[in-house]
Amino acid sequence: MAKKNIAVVYGGDSSEIVVSRKSAQGVLSFIDNNKYNAIPVLITREKWVAEVDNLEYSISKDDFSFMHKNEKVSFDCAYITIHGTPGEDGKLQGYFDLIELPYTSSGVLPASLSFNKFACNTYLKGFGVSVADSLLIRKGTEFSVDHIIEKLGLPCFIKPNAGGSSFGITKAKQIADITPSIQKAFEESNEVIIEQFIKGQEFTCGLYKTADKETLLPITEVISSNEFFDFEAKYNADKVQEITPARIPEKTSDRIKKITSLIYDILGCKGIARVDYILSGNSIFLLEVNTTPGMTPTSFIPQQIEAAGLNIKDIFTEIIEDSISRN
Repeated sequence: MAKKNIAVVYGGDSSEIVVSRKSAQGVLSFIDNNKYNAIPVLITREKWVAEVDNLEYSISKDDFSFMHKNEKVSFDCAYITIHGTPGEDGKLQGYFDLIELPYTSSGVLPASLSFNKFACNTYLKGFGVSVADSLLIRKGTEFSVDHIIEKLGLPCFIKPNAGGSSFGITKAKQIADITPSIQKAFEESNEVIIEQFIKGQEFTCGLYKTADKETLLPITEVISSNEFFDFEAKYNADKVQEITPARIPEKTSDRIKKITSLIYDILGCKGIARVDYILSGNSIFLLEVNTTPGMTPTSFIPQQIEAAGLNIKDIFTEIIEDSISRN
């Protein structure tokens, strides 16, 4: 029986392309090559290409196929590992829906909603999920520093509303930090979210669901030696301590897992997702939902799968087959 072709789609149009490339290398190593032909596909504003034997082959946007040695190569499924637009915000998912190509991650609505931190957190707050108080500023609109401080206090976090990998985030500690921090965040997104600072410990919980089962992974405790878990800490092992499973009581762990599963279902996620939290006293505050979590060697999901004693190749096979069967 012929192997199925799986497109490992990476790249994107944001600063996160460097992370996406590393995630693609991870995903390619996690897909069982006895069962599948995993083919990297680079998508940027300039080009859509399949990468085979160190050569690039143009992808037809009509049906996401390419020509190789005078033969048309089509895909059975796509694994999207673009962090940022267009892979994490629902745009690519919409295209794949239109051409009826199965993909392993969440669909248009959960992807676009979770990508917009302010909208996602505000929406989930309506379901009883605890979130930090926040304000949204759109590019071109006026803002009042006094109003920001009055509502959120200092310090506060200022970050792009759309995006990931901790690009453009600042912890503003004094009044003079606020305006330049907002300008910095606008370099990454047309909207900026300003969040109340919550003192506590950061945790993250990964999970995946298929049609017939749910797998919640061990929780990771994140201790950054930087001011907060920024881009440098996220991708530099010297700057962060990541402890899996987290050193928390089983009761707390169960609460975090229960909230994670609830959020996944409320949003209607699919495939692997990860939810980040701050634990402050007994309160669990949602930080953000990641529907396209990183798959680099230092990423949380591979760590959590290993800590659970699970085989990552088996998990990827389950997710791929589930995606194909649902289409």
